[in-house]
Amino acid sequence: MHPVTFLTRTRGRLRLDWTDWLSYLYLFVGLFAMFAPILWLVMSSLKTESAISQFPPTFLPYSQKTVQVPGFEQKLPLFLTKVPQGGTREMAQVRRIGIMATMVDPTSPGEPIQVNINDRKPVNELVFSTSNYTDLFAKFSFGNYLFNSVFITVVATLLTLLINSMAAFALSKYQFRGQKAVFMLIIATLMIPPTIILVPVFLVINSVGLLNSLWGVILPAIATPTGVFLLRQYMLTIPDELLEAARMDNASEWRIYWKIILPLSAPALAVLAIFSVMWRWNDFLLPLIVLSKSEVFTLQLALNSFQGELNTQWHYLLAMTVITLIPITLVFAFLQKYITTGIASAGVK
Repeated sequence: MHPVTFLTRTRGRLRLDWTDWLSYLYLFVGLFAMFAPILWLVMSSLKTESAISQFPPTFLPYSQKTVQVPGFEQKLPLFLTKVPQGGTREMAQVRRIGIMATMVDPTSPGEPIQVNINDRKPVNELVFSTSNYTDLFAKFSFGNYLFNSVFITVVATLLTLLINSMAAFALSKYQFRGQKAVFMLIIATLMIPPTIILVPVFLVINSVGLLNSLWGVILPAIATPTGVFLLRQYMLTIPDELLEAARMDNASEWRIYWKIILPLSAPALAVLAIFSVMWRWNDFLLPLIVLSKSEVFTLQLALNSFQGELNTQWHYLLAMTVITLIPITLVFAFLQKYITTGIASAGVK
């Protein structure tokens, strides 16, 4: 069914039924609840540093207009000011002391006047501060942080698919003593919170000399019980007759695994790839304890370093947050069709 036809179909023939109104209202509320924070984040990332701190906040990136006044080196902010002669005029603020502000006419600056701050309103204009994104590459090692995150995500995902699929192949297609015990032991590790094993993981990584190394973040997490369970359940649906036929043709076990099992397990592998990318890309705790040098920071650690104790550069922080959301969004958008088929075929058998 075409998406437009699906979204515009109604229960009533000639007019919208009350159930149609209720359904569309429910969908609109859900859509707004999910995407409103993201849209606010994107628009805030295009605001200047001063516009972010404005109160009350605005959705669009409005910024106070400034003007160059003769006799002053820096541009002065513009305000719509009530003048003593009556009416309002656009005037530039020279300074502010307490509740009184010193204002001058920007076109013909003469004698300054004193105005109560309640008698003026800022003159705003729509300004998209794209420099928040371009400055990331000029002022910070953003490219290095991005490479570290991409390298960890891609390599860890590939190794996760390889290790978990090999374990799932052995547990689903081979019969050996203690097979069920091994599988139950793997599943039992799901009950252990990751924070409990942080100290042993750190000690092992330190003993093998992988501190401040990207491999120290990749290797501890490549074998996941969730991936083994997901792939094993899917591989159980593959007929054993295919494997027996391949063995009769003198195919090795590695060839059976590589040429038969992996292609037939593509939907489950796609699901695990999506999960693995989300896990590695958003991981913060493990890189935090393994990486202490800024040159090996991931994007998540770089985001954390932007939040200082006394000063936080929110315009750069929001821009970097938007950039970190783009890869995971694209991966989910292109591979999300495999989630339903993969989980339905693997997890509900």
